[in-house]
Amino acid sequence: MSKSVCKLIEVMKKLRNPVGGCPWDIEQNFKTVAPHTLEEAYEVVEAIENDDYEHLREELGDLLFQVIFHAIMAEEKGFFTFDNVAEEIADKMIERHPHVFGDREAKTAGDVLRNWDADKRAKREKQAADEGKPHSALDGVNTALPAMSRALKLQQRAAGVGFDWSDINDVIAKIHEETAELEAEIKSENAKPDRIEDELGDLMFAVINMARHAGINPEKALRSTNRKFERRFRGIEDSLSTQGRNIKEAGLDEMERLWNEVKKHEKGSL
Repeated sequence: MSKSVCKLIEVMKKLRNPVGGCPWDIEQNFKTVAPHTLEEAYEVVEAIENDDYEHLREELGDLLFQVIFHAIMAEEKGFFTFDNVAEEIADKMIERHPHVFGDREAKTAGDVLRNWDADKRAKREKQAADEGKPHSALDGVNTALPAMSRALKLQQRAAGVGFDWSDINDVIAKIHEETAELEAEIKSENAKPDRIEDELGDLMFAVINMARHAGINPEKALRSTNRKFERRFRGIEDSLSTQGRNIKEAGLDEMERLWNEVKKHEKGSL
C-alpha cells in the first residue's frame, strides 16, 4: 500500500478516535455517511463533464475518503478492512477480465460487454438455484439506484431477453400515448393525485426508453438540460441586474423575452 494511502487511513482513524478525535466523525455510522458518499460521487461526475481536471483530482480524493471512512467503520466493528476491500475488487476485476488475465478472446469493447453480461447472468442464475429461488432476468437490479438509472437498467435487462420495441418509432408512439393518458387524467373531473403520478411515471419510463433506443444516456441528457436551464435563467437575472432591477420585479412576458434573447445569443455563439 502506498505511503499516501496509509497516511489517509491513519488520518481517518485519528478522526474516529474517541480520545482526541473529531466529535462529528466519531458520531457517524454507515447510514449517516451514505448520503455524503453519493454526493461526492456526483461531484466527481460533474468535474468530468465540465472537463475540470484540477477539481477532478480533488473530488476523487473526497470520494476516496468516503471509501476509507466506510472501511474504517467496518474495521472497528470487525466486518472487514480497507485491505480486504482493495483485494476483493482486484480479484473481481481479474475474474471479469479473462481476455486480459486468462485465455478468453475479446477483440472489441462490444465483445467484452457481451462476455461480461453473460458471466454476470450465469452467476445470478447459479445464485438463484443455490438459494432455491426462481431466476428472473431482472434479478440484481439495485433498488437503491436513482429511479432514472434503475428504469434504464430494467429496460436493458428486459431487452436482453427480447422484451423490447423493434423500432424507435414504436417508442415515440408510446410516448404520445402516455402523454395523452396523462393529459386525460389531469383534465378529468375526478382527477386523483395518485393516478396522475402513475401516468406521469409511465410517461417518464417511455421517455427513458426512447433515450435508450437513441443511444443516449437519459441521466446525462437531463443533467445537460439542467445546466442549460440554470445558465439561461441566470442570464435573465444578469440582464435585469444591469438595469438595477430584481427578477421579482419583472413579469412573465418580459422574462420570456429575455430568455429568448439569451437563447438566441447562445446559438449565435456556437
